[in-house]
Amino acid sequence: MAKKSIRDLDLKGRRVFVRCDFNVPLDADGNITDDTRITAALPTVRHLVDAGARVVLASHLGRPGGERKAELSLRPVAARLGELLGGPVAFADDCVGDAAAAAAGELGEGDVLLLENVRFYKEETANDPAFAKAMAEGAEVFVNDAFGTAHRAHASTAGVAAHVGECAMGFLMERELKYLKEELESPARPFVVILGGKKVSDKIGVINALLDKADTILIGGAMQYAFRKAQGHAIGDSYAVDEDIPVAEELLGKAEAAGVRLLLPADSLEADDFSDDANTNNISPYAEGGGIRDGWEGLDIGEKAIGEFCAVLADAATVVWNGPMGVFEIDAFAKGTRAVAEAVADSGAVSIIGGGDSVTAIKKFGLADKVTFISTGGGASLELLEGKELPGVAALDDA
Repeated sequence: MAKKSIRDLDLKGRRVFVRCDFNVPLDADGNITDDTRITAALPTVRHLVDAGARVVLASHLGRPGGERKAELSLRPVAARLGELLGGPVAFADDCVGDAAAAAAGELGEGDVLLLENVRFYKEETANDPAFAKAMAEGAEVFVNDAFGTAHRAHASTAGVAAHVGECAMGFLMERELKYLKEELESPARPFVVILGGKKVSDKIGVINALLDKADTILIGGAMQYAFRKAQGHAIGDSYAVDEDIPVAEELLGKAEAAGVRLLLPADSLEADDFSDDANTNNISPYAEGGGIRDGWEGLDIGEKAIGEFCAVLADAATVVWNGPMGVFEIDAFAKGTRAVAEAVADSGAVSIIGGGDSVTAIKKFGLADKVTFISTGGGASLELLEGKELPGVAALDDA
C-alpha cells in the first residue's frame, strides 16, 4: 500500500523529526571519505528547509554498541551537510534529554539541527518505547528517509512513529520503494535478475520471490560453486558451505518447474592464490567435463560465461542486479563483474542496482550515471526484493 510522502504535507513552521542514513565511512582522523549518503538526503532536507519546517535530523554512525564513542560522533556530518546545503547546520551533543530539547527549541523556520548518534544508546536498537518518545518530544511530523535501515525495527526508524501525529516518507525512501517494489510489480520483459555474493542461503528468499516474475536469473559470485557442486562438478577449493548444496539443488528444481531459466556460469576463472599475482586459468566449460582443480579456487566467471551473460542482458528490458560476479576488488578477478556492469549499462533496460557490492562495482567502473537506479540499502533492498514488509515503512501513514 502506498505511503504518505512529504510532498503531501503542510510543513511551514512545524517541527519535523527526520531519520536519515548518515552512516558514512570515516578515516583514522575522523574525516568523511565518502559523502554519498549525505548527498542522497539533500533533496528531502532542502524540501523541508524551503517549506519553512523546523528540521531535526537523526541518524546512527557505525556500531558504538550503546556507548558514547567520540570517534563515532556525527559532528563531522553536520559540518559536511552545512557545506552541501550552503547554510549552517546546528549540532546537538545528544539525541535525547535537555541538550537536544534546547537545541530543537531554538530552531526557526528553515533551520536545521543534527542530533548526536542515536546508537550511543542501547535503547535505540532495542526499540525502547520510552526512548522513542523522548526522541519524538515536540515533533509534529516524522519523516523516514533512511531506507538503508528501514528493515530494522529500531526506536528512530519505527518507534518514534507512535508518538508523532503525521508520519511520511522522504524522497529517497520514495524512490527506493518506486524502483524496488512498484516497478517490479509488473516489469517490462524480458526481466533479468543477476545475483552474486557468497552464500546461496543469503539469496534464497530473493530467488524464491523472483522465480514467479523473472524470465532469466543469472548466478555469479561464490554462490555459483554450491550449484556446481550440487550438480556433481569439481570445484576445487572454491567457497561452498555444505548446507548450501541441498538448497542449490532444490532451487534448480524449482526454477525448472517454474519455467524460469536459471543460468549458471558455463566456466570459471580459477586461481592458485587470492592475489593479483596469482596464476590463473580459464577452465573448460563444465558441460564438457571442466572443473576446478584441487588447490585452486574459482574467483570469477569465465570467458564463455561472460559471453552468455552479456548476450542475455543485451535483450533485457528490466534488470535487477545484486551481487558481483567475482572478487572484483582485485583486478585479476574483475573482468566478469566489469563485463556484466558494462552490459547492464549498455542494455537500455530499466536497470536497478540493489545495494551493497554491486553499487561499489558500478561506481568503480565509472558507470553510475548509466543505470536507472542505485539503491542505498544492502539488507533493506534484499528484504524488499523478497517481498518482506520493512518496519520503517510499515510505521508510516498510508497515503
